[in-house]
Amino acid sequence: MARIRQLVPPVILIVGLVLSSCAPQQTEIPVIPDAPTEVPPPLITPTPAPRSLTICLGEEPNTLYPYGSLNSAARSVLSAIYDGPMDVLEYGYEPIILEKIPSLEDGDAQLASVTVREGDDIVDADGNVVSLSKGMKLRPRGCRADECVVTYDGVSEIEMDQMVVTFTMLEGLQWSDGAPLTADDSIYSFELASDEDTPVSKFLIDRTQVYEAADEQTVQWWGMPGFIDPDYFTNFWMPLPRHLWAEESPADLIRLDLSSRLPLGWGPYILKEWNSGESLRLTKNLNYFRAESGLPRFDELTFLVIPDPNAALSALVNGTCDALDPSVRLDGQVGLLQEMEAQDQLKLLTAQSMTMEWLGIGIVPATYDDGYNPQRDRPDLFADDRMRQALTYCLDRQKVVDTVLFGLSQVPDGYLPADHPLHNGNIQTYPFNPEEGAQILENIGWLDSDNDLSTPRLSVGVTGVPGGTPLVFNYYTSSATQRHQVAEILRNSLAECGIGLNTVFYTAADFYAQGPQGPLFGRQFDLAEYAIGVNSLEPQCSWFTSSQIPADENNWVGTNISGYENPAFDTTCGEALRSLPGEPEYTSHQEAQAIFASELPSIPLYIRLRVAASRPDFCGFTLDASSTSALADLETFDYGPHCLP
Repeated sequence: MARIRQLVPPVILIVGLVLSSCAPQQTEIPVIPDAPTEVPPPLITPTPAPRSLTICLGEEPNTLYPYGSLNSAARSVLSAIYDGPMDVLEYGYEPIILEKIPSLEDGDAQLASVTVREGDDIVDADGNVVSLSKGMKLRPRGCRADECVVTYDGVSEIEMDQMVVTFTMLEGLQWSDGAPLTADDSIYSFELASDEDTPVSKFLIDRTQVYEAADEQTVQWWGMPGFIDPDYFTNFWMPLPRHLWAEESPADLIRLDLSSRLPLGWGPYILKEWNSGESLRLTKNLNYFRAESGLPRFDELTFLVIPDPNAALSALVNGTCDALDPSVRLDGQVGLLQEMEAQDQLKLLTAQSMTMEWLGIGIVPATYDDGYNPQRDRPDLFADDRMRQALTYCLDRQKVVDTVLFGLSQVPDGYLPADHPLHNGNIQTYPFNPEEGAQILENIGWLDSDNDLSTPRLSVGVTGVPGGTPLVFNYYTSSATQRHQVAEILRNSLAECGIGLNTVFYTAADFYAQGPQGPLFGRQFDLAEYAIGVNSLEPQCSWFTSSQIPADENNWVGTNISGYENPAFDTTCGEALRSLPGEPEYTSHQEAQAIFASELPSIPLYIRLRVAASRPDFCGFTLDASSTSALADLETFDYGPHCLP
């Protein structure tokens, strides 16, 4: 320790010297003062440069209001702002901000018994929401088939089924501004969706008796008595920020920047800036509920809008883009992308989508609705199931998949893809077989009278068709490039069976115009190529039920554009859709597929592709055939040497 030194007055110093000269001498031990301790300069830790990710979109989001009519780019951007509430993976649901997916087996979903009487709101035997009164048909508790339907007498009390589902949210969730995210925010979302000014389907809302918060984390959904929903575990409305939006009207939220351009979320990123037509800039959400796991991987996220696929591909190669979203229309570039992947210039990602391409058959044109008149109406070409079967055998759909889709999709045998859990693998199939198709046509009465298949067959004794009618169909579709390619392949394959084709290409607006003017929904075609997509994992047999035929009485709205009617199919499909997994009637899904495959109301051509690309050292990015969200796992995206194989 360093000594403490003091100043000594001079007089005292002299006296001290005299006295010391008379005292005995002692050996003086010199003391070396301690050297001052050197303090090292503080170490300066360099601040790491922010990590940034750039994803290129093929279009600009049309809105970011969750209840707007979202385009593909909007759904991708919203994946960064929100996360969940649940994701879809391989035809199953995964909880994201919920503790679990409710189930009847676990008890957080229940099929309860409820007593109804006159005047109560119920769902009747036909699936309509009604106020119960005398003469109405309903399904008592446990009834799924039509045989057990009863007619209400106007006075009795009847027990009906009611579904009750409990959703439990994760604890400690926060909005990106730090406010608590609670069950009440889901209730607010339900209230918005219920408002007449919010442009969303009211089907489920109308069949909801109560949607309420049991506590800060728990929401309960009560269905209307009589409403059996196989998708019950999805009936959770994504939370929306009541604390920020409550003062605005539902009509205003559609257009306000607060909700449509800079919405508040709870996901991995926060939207900071939107430069119209150019880019959207986001930063990491420090209040993200998975932040402690090191997510998201990047500090900054930028979405660049590059509509031209060639320009987007160049931007990926030169490093401007780290990944290309499926909204960039790369389906026509797959061959080039495969070559570039082989040269380690990029990584190609493909998957089937939830959209199927169909060839609609004009079984019952709209002109038949007031009765078939052979003097006025088109010949009844497709009434015979065998005609539709022969037509399917004569379509080289596999060549379409191999040529147009580079072999990356599949030819479906019905309205479900082959990997769907409820797909019936034992239904009738129709591989390309022009010999089989030609034989069926001969049996019906469509004969190759001149033994020259380059000319169309002629009718000889075909029911509902005048003799000598050439077997030539009008083929209507939109003018998209891919449909030009498909039509040409199908025209050539049909010619091998002696079937002629007149192709007519419309603008998309004209082709999909509302009936009766539009050719598709107005049911004014022989054959029509169209696409239809789905957001639910439940089989969509209802697309081909008689209630879905577009006609004057339903304002020409419906998916059954062929005009197909079969009471047996309607009944089987209905039983399946109002049954729950494990119930006997749920197996009706298998029977409905078998009826469809035999009678072919429309012909499934192929399942559309979803295509994306990234830099070679990119990881975490996958495409799932059953999910409508391409960027659902955005928070796990990463790149760098650690991502290479």
